[in-house]
Amino acid sequence: MYYARLARTQLVGTKKPNGIGLYDMSGNVWEWVEDCWHKNYNGAPTDGSAWLQNGDADRHRRVVRGGCWRSLPVDLRSSFRGMGLARTRDIGFGFRLARNID
Repeated sequence: MYYARLARTQLVGTKKPNGIGLYDMSGNVWEWVEDCWHKNYNGAPTDGSAWLQNGDADRHRRVVRGGCWRSLPVDLRSSFRGMGLARTRDIGFGFRLARNID
């Protein structure tokens, strides 16, 4: 497995934000998302909602995105879809809190 030279997470918000103003979207920790794991995108919602149990969904496995400090470089992008068991605890997994500010 590839490990980054520093082999640890980095302080957040120290690099420039991406094109839509979000910081640290890849490479620090895998970010859990609400979607259940599916083998492919066949039948996925088209309205941007979370893809929960449906068809081949596995409710014990969830989608993770963004890669972490110990990922292969090819995985370090928000469009890469990985899978993790919902009960997993690991220093390479985390989550992002979001809130409406209106």
